[in-house]
Amino acid sequence: MNQPNASEQETFDGSLANQFLIAMPSLRDPWFSGSMSYLWKHNNEGALGIVVNKPSRLRVADLMRELNIDTSSRLGDSDFHNQFVMSGGPVEKDKGFILHESGQEWEYTLPVAKGLSVTMSKDILEDIATRKGPENYLIAMGCAGWDAGQLENEINENSWLTVPVISSLLFSRNYEKMTESAVASLGISLSQLSSVAGHS
Repeated sequence: MNQPNASEQETFDGSLANQFLIAMPSLRDPWFSGSMSYLWKHNNEGALGIVVNKPSRLRVADLMRELNIDTSSRLGDSDFHNQFVMSGGPVEKDKGFILHESGQEWEYTLPVAKGLSVTMSKDILEDIATRKGPENYLIAMGCAGWDAGQLENEINENSWLTVPVISSLLFSRNYEKMTESAVASLGISLSQLSSVAGHS
């Protein structure tokens, strides 16, 4: 995976980084139907995002146990034990992506927006397990990726709606309502999406 270059992204005209990407009703792709992704990279080489509203069947605590991470300090923490790993997308499905609030850095941490970073190293999971990590985070397996120009073409074909990121939704676990809430911030409803073209 190519690392996002901050200066390149800043000068890229029309970058949609740090926005939600919402699948339009016409998009029937099994990975993305009904999805809402967070775009953390968008430049002239393409785009990368993480689906944030599609929980897998794997719980975060079980993932950590598979990685031999001690979660004993989280005993009795129902919020932690009820959290699921997201199905982040069809790209690099065996790799973990942790989207989290900034303030700390780990072995492989990339700042992606003001107050937000993505980490792809195991050490952050160890800190989360021992309550030393970020308070707000989302763990996903896999990500979503688009080649140069691909996302722009799909938006022009009315496959996606873009919405400015809403921090309170980003780490919400009310997955069934996330898309509805994001769309409502534009003053429209999900039922109106079929007649709405891409937005930026």
